[in-house]
Amino acid sequence: PLSGVSLSAQPPRGQVAPGDCLVLCCTVAAGTGPLSFTWHRRGSEHLLGIGPRLELQHIEEDDSGHYHCRVSNGNSVAESVPLNVTIL
Repeated sequence: PLSGVSLSAQPPRGQVAPGDCLVLCCTVAAGTGPLSFTWHRRGSEHLLGIGPRLELQHIEEDDSGHYHCRVSNGNSVAESVPLNVTIL
């Protein structure tokens, strides 16, 4: 089973100025097999990206919200705690 899925942001805490770039990284503490990563924002059905890294260019006011990554190894699925992205 997968465990310890966590999310980090650059800039830290997901606080970013309009027009800047935000990079989110998803890591897994434990789990075997080929891992697949997907990115989501609360309230949106759209898939934001795949892979362990999500880069959002030219952040705007409507990019604020709670982001999380979902990791699957084919047998189990785990999600990170949501990160609140704030536009300064």
